[in-house]
Amino acid sequence: MNAIPDILHSDTTATTDAARMHRDADIPWVPSPLRGKSSKPLRFLPGGAGFVELLRMEPGLSMPPHRHTGDTHVFHLRGTRRLASGEIVGPGDYVFEPAGNVDAWEVVGDEPLVAFAVVLGEVEFLDADGGVVGRATTASRREEYERYCAATGRDPLELCG
Repeated sequence: MNAIPDILHSDTTATTDAARMHRDADIPWVPSPLRGKSSKPLRFLPGGAGFVELLRMEPGLSMPPHRHTGDTHVFHLRGTRRLASGEIVGPGDYVFEPAGNVDAWEVVGDEPLVAFAVVLGEVEFLDADGGVVGRATTASRREEYERYCAATGRDPLELCG
């Protein structure tokens, strides 16, 4: 008996894009300029709409003040972080950050933080006066990934769309 419904084998699905799958080992951890921080890009959303990634940061690192221009969803897989509010977020916890949210946080404990993040829009990094000093955009995250692949001799995966 076939466990996959016949509808999935019919021509009715031919007009939609096929699902894409990449093996964990084929997607590198791309180091950030901030030592001890890296990301594993999973998808760059079309039209500059945002990006999906695994984020990894070593204990003791801090994420500087930043603002989200779109909604952000983060599900924690490993490690612990303390939000600027003092709240502790750990494995299995989910954080929703609405557009316009400004926050900062630090990795606490002795285990690296690993979190699954869906970032819609951009992340604007802020100075002490709230001025924008840097941005993480769909394009900048993709360029960072492609530069890393070129520098390490690997072919970049098709992570767009």
